[in-house]
Amino acid sequence: MQSKSVKTPQTKEENQFTQIIASYLAYWPLFVILLIISFASAFLYLRYTAPVYQAAAKLIIKDEKKGESDSKGVESIDIINTKKIIENEIEVLQSRVLINNVVKKLHLYAPLFQEGDIHIQSAYALSPIVVESKTPESIKGFEKILLQYDKSKGKITLNNSFSGPINEWVKTPYGELKFTNNPYFYESNNTKPIFFNLIAIRKISSGISAGLKVNASSKLSSVIDLSYSDEVPQRAEDILNALIYFYNESGVTEKSNLVKNALASIEERLAVVSHDLDSIERKVQQFTAGNSAVSLGTQSNLYLQSVNTTDAKLGEVNVQLSNLNQLEKFVTAKGTNIGILPSAIGVTDPTLTQLMSNLNNTQMEYEKQKKTVGENNPILLSLKEQIENIKPTILSNIQTQKRNLESSRGNLSSSTGKYSSMLNYIPQKERQLIEISRDRQIKSNIYQFLLQKREESELSYASTLSDSKVVNYAQAGREPVSPKKMIIYLASLLCGLALPILLINSREMLNNKILYRKEIETLTDLPIIGEVVFNKSSEQLVLTAGKRSFIAEEFRKIRISLLYLGIDANHKKIAVTSSIPGEGKSFIAANLAVSIAMTGKKVALVDMDLHNPSLGKIFNVSTKEVGVSEYLNGEKEVTEIIRKIPNQNNLSYLSSGGLQDTPSELLENGKIQQLISYLEDNFDVIILDTPPVVMVTDAYLLSSLSDATLYIVRHKYTPKMLVKRIDETNKINSLKNAAIIFNGIKTRGFIENNYGYGYDYVYGGDKKSTNLKNTKI
Repeated sequence: MQSKSVKTPQTKEENQFTQIIASYLAYWPLFVILLIISFASAFLYLRYTAPVYQAAAKLIIKDEKKGESDSKGVESIDIINTKKIIENEIEVLQSRVLINNVVKKLHLYAPLFQEGDIHIQSAYALSPIVVESKTPESIKGFEKILLQYDKSKGKITLNNSFSGPINEWVKTPYGELKFTNNPYFYESNNTKPIFFNLIAIRKISSGISAGLKVNASSKLSSVIDLSYSDEVPQRAEDILNALIYFYNESGVTEKSNLVKNALASIEERLAVVSHDLDSIERKVQQFTAGNSAVSLGTQSNLYLQSVNTTDAKLGEVNVQLSNLNQLEKFVTAKGTNIGILPSAIGVTDPTLTQLMSNLNNTQMEYEKQKKTVGENNPILLSLKEQIENIKPTILSNIQTQKRNLESSRGNLSSSTGKYSSMLNYIPQKERQLIEISRDRQIKSNIYQFLLQKREESELSYASTLSDSKVVNYAQAGREPVSPKKMIIYLASLLCGLALPILLINSREMLNNKILYRKEIETLTDLPIIGEVVFNKSSEQLVLTAGKRSFIAEEFRKIRISLLYLGIDANHKKIAVTSSIPGEGKSFIAANLAVSIAMTGKKVALVDMDLHNPSLGKIFNVSTKEVGVSEYLNGEKEVTEIIRKIPNQNNLSYLSSGGLQDTPSELLENGKIQQLISYLEDNFDVIILDTPPVVMVTDAYLLSSLSDATLYIVRHKYTPKMLVKRIDETNKINSLKNAAIIFNGIKTRGFIENNYGYGYDYVYGGDKKSTNLKNTKI
């Protein structure tokens, strides 16, 4: 038992895919030509485009929020340990200030080039000489300055007109320049000329900024990835390493300046306290000398211990109040002053310390950005707004601290007063000595405190640490990142395939004529009962007895399809019309009549186009022959206008006759019904070739007298708009039992017999005409 094959959805999809391939296969020469052009373009692009290499580096930023910080020992040394925000540091790394420093350090404002066989290439590592300008900021643009180097004489020549020594500043027509040995140069046999340009720093910086990429490795990491692409791998590495160097140097310099300011303020304060301490020491010396060194009793010792403790606290309170006053003065000062006041070092409140740190960091960031962006830049305005928002909070905190300290000072003063009442029980001289000793102790404590802070500041200044750490210095890859051969060739392949498809589809989409059967099916509800390929021959009659051809088979299919429209022995009248002239209705009518006549049926072919008859040309019948017009005028009888067609058995032809002034009115006199009635009684099939429906209304009258109407639509000729109007027109003037024949389907693309934009007909394995003898058609 044989199993029946079942069509699966996958098979259907494969068939659709095959149809799509087949529809474009007709244009294979176009695909081949564009693929060749595309691959040739890709080859030339790769041949003449300099490869670009990418260098990459990594930095770790001390971001407290993301867990990157120094050890406790390092933090104890680094008293100005400011925490960074990684997003801000990314902006700093891309700032113009740092990039300008890189350009100056590497002398990128004077790029060197060498003539090549294919294109000009960079001579960053090929030139024996590096060009340096004494005033790079004032460089005016110069291009292609020829550079020649005589190693034996140690001289250079510019443009064959100026010469000078190397390793010395030389005044040239292009500014004051120095020519030094290139550390990357290696001896070779390359003798091609070398030249250099002088370009303004801002242009070079803009180019580097465009190629520089700085990104955070991840949201939870404080690692920054830096990458830069360049034609010269060594130059890409140098640019990134120089950028890292200047970034670290900038951070260290700022911290050094802060520590230096703190040291200066501490020294100033030490001088004041030292002077006060010296004055007290002299008082003690004078008092002791004048009073024979009176010794204190036990009560005096207890008093001194209590007073010393209270006075030490009172001294700390006074120091803190003094520091707070200085901080308040610093905060209320106009502008964005940078620097941590050393007097803030004695403040113990963590909230105030954090606020001051935030203010200081924000001001530092403001100054950094101020160097790289304009005054009205949104980032600068945002930082300025942050500063103005922090200051009131700090001032409020300072006021609160001052009130608390003043309250504490009052309490301590009260305690001091209580202890002072004990002086009534101590001899006057001892009391004086105790007061002097108390002042000395207070000043001594302050002096010791300032000495400690000075040592810490000096240690921090001597070991200023950077706020970043290099994970990986720049290193360029061995393989270029651009252009990538595989991607370029793949893109050329896709372009070579997509471009012809785009051209083909664009050409067809912009065409307002009918190209596909599916367009007819979309635009009208009338069924399509036949498709006729374009007739390439000069002969209008394509059906010949004894011969078999592809187009003849199409008419045989239409002949069979007439059964679908109900054409039989009792319904034999067929009207043939179209939208406009030139769509081939006469061609279809004539060949359909011949095809039916070949079956042995008697066929009457009537040329009812009384406006522009064309059937006579197909059968070589003179237009002066009498015909339908004369019959309708009453000049001739039916039998007088019927003509037999030579070599066409069973086919009779009725000419349109002479042209009349009002042919449409002839159809209204009632004789046309008599003519059709006579033909219906004497013939098996009557085919009426009627005028186009858009031009005149004759076709609607003749269609009403027929049993079926064949509406001809011609490929690449009939406008889509007219096909769309068929259904709309039929609502008013309907065509009786109408069906469409798709005529003149032309070859799609460059493949012969690939008919009709997606149709590929094969009959019996042979697309050519085949002679069939003794075969009944």
